[in-house]
Amino acid sequence: MMCEVMPTISEGDSAGPPRGTGSVPNGSDQEANFEQLMVNMLDERDKLLESLRETQETLIQSQAKLQGALHERDMLQRQINAALPQCVARELVSISSSL
Repeated sequence: MMCEVMPTISEGDSAGPPRGTGSVPNGSDQEANFEQLMVNMLDERDKLLESLRETQETLIQSQAKLQGALHERDMLQRQINAALPQCVARELVSISSSL
């Protein structure tokens, strides 16, 4: 997943204009910049929340598949355990009859 890079916020002197500029930006420019920053942050938050939801859904699906596989493994193990004594008994009978 790619994340958008947020614009750098210059650290201005709170008592004066931002460093490196000779003019003081008017209040409406600052407000517009702040609003755009807030919109960008909210958009990024929404993207992250959607990604989180998708990841949680994938995790739930994976856990369900794992539970299914574990159940199938246990069933097969029980079948093997039930069939194994019969196979061993047949082998013993065939060995003793060949002696």
